[in-house]
Amino acid sequence: MVTARRMNLSEDSMQLNQYKLKTEIGKGSYGVVKLAYNENDDKHYAMKVLSKKKLMKQYGFPRRPPPRGSKSTSGQQPKAPAPLERVYQEIAILKKLDHPNIVKLVEVLDDSTEDQLHMVFELMSKGPVMEVPTDNLFSEEQAYFYFRDIILGIEYLHYQKIIHRDIKPSNLLLGDDGHIKIADFGVSNQFEGNDALLSSTAGTPAFMAPETLSDARKCFHGKALDVWAIGVTLYCLVFGKCPFMDDFILALHAKIKSWPVEFPEKPEISEGLKDLLLQMLDKNPDTRITIPQIKLLPWVTKNGADPLPLEEEHCSVVEVTEEEVMNSVKLISSLSTVILVKAMLRKRSFGNPFEFQSRKEGRSMSAPGNLLIDKSLFQNSTKRHPSLRKESSGDVGKDMELPDVCENEAIS
Repeated sequence: MVTARRMNLSEDSMQLNQYKLKTEIGKGSYGVVKLAYNENDDKHYAMKVLSKKKLMKQYGFPRRPPPRGSKSTSGQQPKAPAPLERVYQEIAILKKLDHPNIVKLVEVLDDSTEDQLHMVFELMSKGPVMEVPTDNLFSEEQAYFYFRDIILGIEYLHYQKIIHRDIKPSNLLLGDDGHIKIADFGVSNQFEGNDALLSSTAGTPAFMAPETLSDARKCFHGKALDVWAIGVTLYCLVFGKCPFMDDFILALHAKIKSWPVEFPEKPEISEGLKDLLLQMLDKNPDTRITIPQIKLLPWVTKNGADPLPLEEEHCSVVEVTEEEVMNSVKLISSLSTVILVKAMLRKRSFGNPFEFQSRKEGRSMSAPGNLLIDKSLFQNSTKRHPSLRKESSGDVGKDMELPDVCENEAIS
């Protein structure tokens, strides 16, 4: 039986399953990113530790589904509520994304007893491409190199029917080969059809599109939001700051909605780059340039001498099986539950082994820490001890609660 453990090692180190959490390497509005060492493969990863309460507050929390091992009166596996199924599916798809410009999601761990959700990503040791504001600007040629990576990464996400919604320099990580990989899908949306029709605001204020801040618009197109954020990001790469800035959020919103895009005198940029920025930062989403149109612009292709690959040349549909969806998240359950099951199997007795101790102390007994219960524990045990099927709640380790971040409205 394979189990996992959670225990404190020191003030700044904690063991979570096979991962040893080390120093903090990043921070965001929903949680922190920690360096994590995987003892099984001797590699380091980036573990994003999210606050479920903050996500719940932003997006709402679906009702908890019935235990995944339980059967209905018809003998069929009961289905989880539709919103939760969408979350499972989104995580399963994110885990299967495979593109040179997308950071790889390795696995997701959920602790139902705590506020933490753990997302394990491949480690990009060089960190973000840029922190804004900065005086360390990129040349137009370097910005061109990074911009093409961003476009290909976003085109791949849109091909998988995913809207990122939080493109910015700090979410663009540098690989060892010097290319950009897009990270952080904390506020992403899946959609059906040709484009998402969204109604909630999400992302980083200085990178939000004007239509999301308008009282007149109740819904907005997802792809256009990503294009706007890419435009703000490209502006940052060449000028070291956002095109619209203010210390006060309402004033910032007003500038994004009504102020024209202005270009500093220094550094000088080409007319082709200015034209691209103006088309991406078009305040009207209906006339804003699209990804396919961007790929054909003279500045992007060097007047046709260096075209980007066609969509079908670097994109393929990611499909997930029902089993992959069901197993998309591992649940870290309480240590006392695992001890209970172990004792029941060892003693071939299915009474509560803590019963005498509990009566003696006049309270329930609990143990510190958490363990991940592998479902094989129950599968193998019920073969040897059929009566355990009646005692256990079924496929423990698969229930999870996540915010419903997918509005899943679509434009056919």
